[in-house]
Amino acid sequence: MIKYETDSRKVQAGQTFVAIKGYTVDGHDFIHDAIKNGATKIIAEREVDVSVPVEVVDDTQRYLKEVLVREYSPLLKKLKIIGVTGTNGKTTTCYLTYELFKKLGVKVAYMGTIGFFFEDMEISLPNTTPEILTIYKLFLDVLEKGCTTIVMEVSSHALSLERIAGLEFSIGVFTNLTEDHLDYHKTMENYLSAKLRILDYMDPNGIFIVNADDPASSSFSSKYAHTVSLGLKESTYQILNYQIYPDHTSISFTYQNTTYECETNLTGMFNIYNFLTSLAILHEYGFSLMEILKKSLEIYPPRGRCDTIKVLDGYVVIDYAHTPDAVEKMIDTYRTVGHGRIITLIGCGGDRDPLKRPIMGKIATEKSDFVLFTNDNPRTEDPQKIMNDILEGVSTNNYKIIFDRREAIKTALDMIQKEDIVLLLGKGHEDYQILGHEKIHFDDKEEVLNYIKKHNF
Repeated sequence: MIKYETDSRKVQAGQTFVAIKGYTVDGHDFIHDAIKNGATKIIAEREVDVSVPVEVVDDTQRYLKEVLVREYSPLLKKLKIIGVTGTNGKTTTCYLTYELFKKLGVKVAYMGTIGFFFEDMEISLPNTTPEILTIYKLFLDVLEKGCTTIVMEVSSHALSLERIAGLEFSIGVFTNLTEDHLDYHKTMENYLSAKLRILDYMDPNGIFIVNADDPASSSFSSKYAHTVSLGLKESTYQILNYQIYPDHTSISFTYQNTTYECETNLTGMFNIYNFLTSLAILHEYGFSLMEILKKSLEIYPPRGRCDTIKVLDGYVVIDYAHTPDAVEKMIDTYRTVGHGRIITLIGCGGDRDPLKRPIMGKIATEKSDFVLFTNDNPRTEDPQKIMNDILEGVSTNNYKIIFDRREAIKTALDMIQKEDIVLLLGKGHEDYQILGHEKIHFDDKEEVLNYIKKHNF
């Protein structure tokens, strides 16, 4: 057990409580609670009058990071850790990799947007890459349970805030770079710089995998010697041909002058990249390409990633796409594989990057036959203000605004005609909606299944 804790409610007898001053909560206010629960030492940024020893430091967050790295990171060297960064594709790539490893007998864990998984363990996480103490606790726990390999999503926030301090990646991955999180990073240059920090955590003898078709990939390959690539351009794993269908994809690629053919249960060009990245990870890890390809039809995308449901004579696709690039790729993909209309339901999150809103409005209306604009997670921002920002990019009249997401989904499903495809975008796997400071239960897929049940389809 790690002897440090930052949540007074989780303190166990003999632990040291580190009082972290956060954005909304100050751990110093809970020192007495921590002592009641068994804390025998306090790390704080100011003197406090309590019955146990207190060590005062300038920055408790930095203290925690340094002590974890010093005392526990040597234990984590026993794990092979694979880190995947990029704007889009992290979750699907990591999840497919996790599933392939399991199919091939590896004791593997996954950490990312949809949670932390190991064997029968499934834990929800507050962030794609959680705080450093959570990472260390989970990794040491599964290490004790026999885990040998971890596949994790690495967000730009985590890299900027050094949440992964002390970790070392045997395999690193860059998927792509498109506009997102500019409310935090301010510029694309800063965003790329944050992503590049993953190289600081690479094993000197590791392998870094890049998407050769993304212009930012050269920034990674020029800074790390052991780099392999994939894509349509000349690369280590080069895509030769592909055929995309509504529910599967055939892929032909070449590696070291040998051509390989495979089929996956995924659809869309972006999923060709995701699958091929997973394949490259496992191959660089040590499995033969034929071993991996034999399992290609046994894996499926994670929940809320191109989650496809037949409704009447059309399809409903639920996906997490919430950036301009991801939305554009989703609509373009289903435009090429379908023969009916594309009906897109979309919104934008509140208290997040407002610059992408008009871009997403423009893409949705110009590329779809009809669009339903609705709430995503408005959080504390006025939904009307969010909608006004979206509509700044709209110059067509092929849309309707329905703020109530449940009503908007019902309206979209009522519109389905033969071979139409309805894209429910933005929330994917999320089973909640954040209205103000309240988190309420809401699940796009659940709404679709309830609609089907109600109408006896």
